[in-house]
Amino acid sequence: MPVPRIINVAFLLGLLVLSSLAFSSAILPGAAAQGLAGAPVARACLNRAEQRAAVTDRKAVPLAAAIKSLRERGQRGEFVRAELCTRGDRLVYVLTLLARSGKVTRATVDAANGEPMTDQ
Repeated sequence: MPVPRIINVAFLLGLLVLSSLAFSSAILPGAAAQGLAGAPVARACLNRAEQRAAVTDRKAVPLAAAIKSLRERGQRGEFVRAELCTRGDRLVYVLTLLARSGKVTRATVDAANGEPMTDQ
């Protein structure tokens, strides 16, 4: 029995995507760590112990305060992920929200004062 043409096309497209990913990771190993403009993204996220230490040392506001700040400014949705990261020389919360419509958005909050930031 012949295989339907749609399956063959989907299979070939899948191979094409996989081969292009393999090529880009083999030839351009630093490409994944770069932003759209080609400049390296200077963001490293803290582990749980580092996060607790930053909040205890008052270098970062608690996560609840960052979420409250976003809610006060009209950000609605379910928070599905929160990371405390360094961006340059400052700490920021990178929060991922899921709206009722299914749209996933990302918000950045300055961890020092809890104020929302515009993504740069």
